[in-house]
Amino acid sequence: MGLLTAFLTALVFGVGLIVSGMTDPSKVIGFLDLTGRWDPSLAFVMGGAIFVAFLPFRLARRRGVSLIGVKTPPAPAGKIDWRLILGNLVFGVGWGLAGLCPGPALVSLGRLQGQALIFVMAMLAGMSLHELLNARLAGR
Repeated sequence: MGLLTAFLTALVFGVGLIVSGMTDPSKVIGFLDLTGRWDPSLAFVMGGAIFVAFLPFRLARRRGVSLIGVKTPPAPAGKIDWRLILGNLVFGVGWGLAGLCPGPALVSLGRLQGQALIFVMAMLAGMSLHELLNARLAGR
């Protein structure tokens, strides 16, 4: 049941990314270009997602268990440190340069788009570098 639920959730999410235009790098870059020809359409996608998800997230937090019986983890502590800020900056620069972030990149990879392959390889390299740096910082 869990694997089927995960698959269906990912499928709906991927279709939503395609329909909303999040897998089109030029549309994303147009949304991020506030000083040029700004395309506000993705702001409506974001607003719609927040509107639809607001109540279910509130209910899930209150219940502590998902509808399929999986315990929901507590919200993160919310500590803002240099690592969080640096990670957000790197993510934002990458998103602005490539017009892709991890979810849409994986959907685009599934659609056999070459740019997505380069992005996903760079993303995996960055994740590996992160693990190496974390291990060094932790003294492992």
